[in-house]
Amino acid sequence: MQIMPEGGAAGTEDGSGPKLRKLTRNEALSVLERNDVGRLALARGSRVEITPIHYVYHDGWIYGRTSRGARLEATGPEWWPVAFEVDEVDGLFEWRSVVVHGGFYPLDPSRSWQKGVYDLALKQVRKLIPQALTDADPLPARTVLFRVAVQDLEGREARPAGNGD
Repeated sequence: MQIMPEGGAAGTEDGSGPKLRKLTRNEALSVLERNDVGRLALARGSRVEITPIHYVYHDGWIYGRTSRGARLEATGPEWWPVAFEVDEVDGLFEWRSVVVHGGFYPLDPSRSWQKGVYDLALKQVRKLIPQALTDADPLPARTVLFRVAVQDLEGREARPAGNGD
């Protein structure tokens, strides 16, 4: 397989491999909108940690929740840069992948200036898990709501050769 040149599509030289192309911004956002599991990557010291998370994309933000603990506490109370990735895989040479870079913001309902954003985050998370942060919560340890700003967005797609080309 040949790596896709910047801004274009590529495949193998003999035309037998997958055709790769960049997704448009709207196509990449559609991938974010129709999925609910992705991976969050953050740097912690000299390591990059990757965590699968449930999420909801809404209006330029990725909303989710996590547990309190060393990973969250080590990053600080306000925000930090992260990468987020989601894939749709239909086959070995038929997939879409989107990577987001942006700021990760833990939300604290006790901070009056965050209350409206916290309420919006909870509403979004409850689209996936209606019992979130109630007595019936299936994941009761995940008490920290957060959002990730979709600042940079890039998507790629692979299609089998000869598929409409």
